[in-house]
Amino acid sequence: MAFYDLPKEERNILVEKINRDIAEDLYKNKIENIIIYFSDEDTYIRKTAYLAIGKLFYSKPELQKTILFNLKTLLKSDTSNLLSTASDKVRQTVINAAGEIGKFHFEKVQAFFDTGLFDKHHSVRNAVIGSVKKMSEKNPIPVLAWAKTYLKHADKEVRREICHGIELRGRTHPQDILPLLKELEFDETKRVSDTLIHVLGQIAYKNGCLKTVVAHLNTWENKPLVEKALDEIIDVHNRYKKFAVLTQEEAIAFIDGNYKPLR
Repeated sequence: MAFYDLPKEERNILVEKINRDIAEDLYKNKIENIIIYFSDEDTYIRKTAYLAIGKLFYSKPELQKTILFNLKTLLKSDTSNLLSTASDKVRQTVINAAGEIGKFHFEKVQAFFDTGLFDKHHSVRNAVIGSVKKMSEKNPIPVLAWAKTYLKHADKEVRREICHGIELRGRTHPQDILPLLKELEFDETKRVSDTLIHVLGQIAYKNGCLKTVVAHLNTWENKPLVEKALDEIIDVHNRYKKFAVLTQEEAIAFIDGNYKPLR
């Protein structure tokens, strides 16, 4: 039975069991239970497992070295006794667990993301994006400094993943990520430029963000890309009108009055 098919009381019991089993593994320097939960078909079982790792990292400092060692082991190994798809899930969950740690101790898990960016499976790379989002929200200085080093990487997917990953920080602090996004304004790969436009749209409809985004776009040199981004920003104010601070009409009026591109 899937996690959310269980009644609430049974879900709580299962969460307690997962937490207990993972703690027992760590204290005994084993990974049997961790592998079982990290490779589970149910997304929410895996999420419970990586959240358990994060909680233990902070609540039980004596386990930190063991946690990092076991996560490194699981990330490097294809876990030969598992099916390939299960192994992908293990690596994906390792990255998500590292993301929990990186929200406050990025320096301890940076190497996981240097590896995960180039994983052969998309689910692991997507876990990098998700983890960068939550880490940059809570721990922006080291995470964004790390992200910046990949913005000019030869692999277009790496550039795209980094661009997407820093989005969440931009929803509350667009000034932190706009200089990084600007480094991609002349990227010739459509998949990257499309993601760049998407991210600009996603950060511009949040409270107080449109002013900052438009002011920064005034300094960009790629006018065709900026115009596409402005079209996306206007469209987002309609698509997300229940969540946008301004109406679409107000956003258009603001852009018309404040967008002054470089000549």
